[in-house]
Amino acid sequence: MEGSKKRILVTGGSGLVGTGIRAAVEMDPRDDEEYFYLSSKDADLTDRQATLEAFKKIAPTHVIHLAAKVGGLYGNMRGNLHFFRINMAINDNVLSIAQELGVKKVVSCLSTCIFPDKTTYPIDETMIHNGAPHTSNYGYSYAKRMIDVLNTGFNQHYKTQFTAVVPTNVFGPADNFNLEEGHVLPGLVHKVYTCKKNNTPLMVWGTGKARRQFIYSKDLGRLFIWVLRSYEETQPIILSVGEEDEISIKEAAELVAKGFDFEGGFEYDLTRSDGQYKKTASNAKLRRYLPDFKFTPIGQAIRETCEWFTANHETART
Repeated sequence: MEGSKKRILVTGGSGLVGTGIRAAVEMDPRDDEEYFYLSSKDADLTDRQATLEAFKKIAPTHVIHLAAKVGGLYGNMRGNLHFFRINMAINDNVLSIAQELGVKKVVSCLSTCIFPDKTTYPIDETMIHNGAPHTSNYGYSYAKRMIDVLNTGFNQHYKTQFTAVVPTNVFGPADNFNLEEGHVLPGLVHKVYTCKKNNTPLMVWGTGKARRQFIYSKDLGRLFIWVLRSYEETQPIILSVGEEDEISIKEAAELVAKGFDFEGGFEYDLTRSDGQYKKTASNAKLRRYLPDFKFTPIGQAIRETCEWFTANHETART
């Protein structure tokens, strides 16, 4: 009904981005919105019946779909088929059941790793399907690309309002800080914390020359809420800091060291892969919609993440 309360289901709601969305909702609550955060403990979204029961129980009018089997470079390289099959099952279940039950809008989360490996920079929203993704994480990448295919198909066939966002490298509280499976920045946070405690030098995997755009989970949460409330295109939108804010892994390590006031030395493990050298993304489309959006300065965001890890290291995902 028009004017009735939105019931917003957030799949993957206990993870990094879900925690950022929760923080954003607390900053900007609306009387006509109620949020429900679903974690893997609540339902196995690879199981269609379990997914259907979870949806029927919550009866959402809107869905933010974050749930995914995720991992960093090394986790992906070891498990491409595993990542593909699990994510394909989750995405098909969530989107098809959302359509069947009359959900008004779904916003899914993609990743810049879906873009072609051989491409020109900066990448933008029109380039998703222009070539094969990087071989290191093709399973996860192709499964995420298929969300865009599903969104287009559902919107054409059923007049649904399904869309997606493409964040660059997300970091923040409640991240996966596991050294083998997690992403680069939480891995650095975990390592520097340990190095400071043990008074040992920091070992950075790879050369440190690869470049990334990092987005703080709390900023991404604010942007997700904007997309849910206001963005009406099927085509995904890149949510990222600007091209000028891209930094090297070496610079990221230095910022994490500063966040912990760590003054030990750095070493580089050159037997470890750098992955893609860069994935520079354009946020021009986002800026057309939100020219005045203010991102948290990266030094402040990294320090807040370091402080969160210090306070929560006993219970953090490591």
